[in-house]
Amino acid sequence: MRTAVIIPAYNEADALPGVLAALEAHVPGHDVVVIDDGSTDSTASAARAGGATCLRLPFNLGIGGALRLGFRYAVEQGYDRAYQFDADGQHDASQVSALLAGLQDADMVIGTRFGGDDGYRVGRSRGLAMGLLRRMVGQICGQRFTDTSSGFRAFRRPVLEFFATEYPVEYMESVEALVLAVRQGFVVREVPVVMHDRSGGRASTRNLRLAYHFVRLLIVLLAGDPGRGQRRRTQS
Repeated sequence: MRTAVIIPAYNEADALPGVLAALEAHVPGHDVVVIDDGSTDSTASAARAGGATCLRLPFNLGIGGALRLGFRYAVEQGYDRAYQFDADGQHDASQVSALLAGLQDADMVIGTRFGGDDGYRVGRSRGLAMGLLRRMVGQICGQRFTDTSSGFRAFRRPVLEFFATEYPVEYMESVEALVLAVRQGFVVREVPVVMHDRSGGRASTRNLRLAYHFVRLLIVLLAGDPGRGQRRRTQS
């Protein structure tokens, strides 16, 4: 089964070498694809030096646009499955096997930070926002999720084909993508994983910008059709 690692990266030259080394150590058989999202540093050079395929965008589209390109590439190259992995060191390569194991009975698997015993912690305001999103997504999808914004996700080919053209491109796209997948009838599951603090680069969030996108996302979710498609039968 051919597996691709899709890594969106914007100015992550400092953290990327360590991320690629960790993936090589834990999952050497997976093909790494870095989407350089209009970086102004040496992200592309770091990706190639680490043995990854690097797809460069001429300007910054944001994580949604970068991921859509990665999904399209995975489909065009005939991969059976792929997983999304952060370039900033937050995701743990040792957790990939647990994430992919979830694809045995699901079309899309989300690595949740809140399903284990270590108690991943977030700030009060962020925690309140995440809690509101969890409740809203649960009502819309008819299914409870503990980590709607996790970017550590695995996908089977039918989901890759769908996201290659339909993946949302606005900021905080991960929540929209989750709702879209459930509405499309895909089977979505969560598995508990360990995550770390970012090891390099710069966080893309700012309080005012984050508040704007949070409100936009709430409007999108509330205005969307709450109806869900027929669940697809997962192929073994």
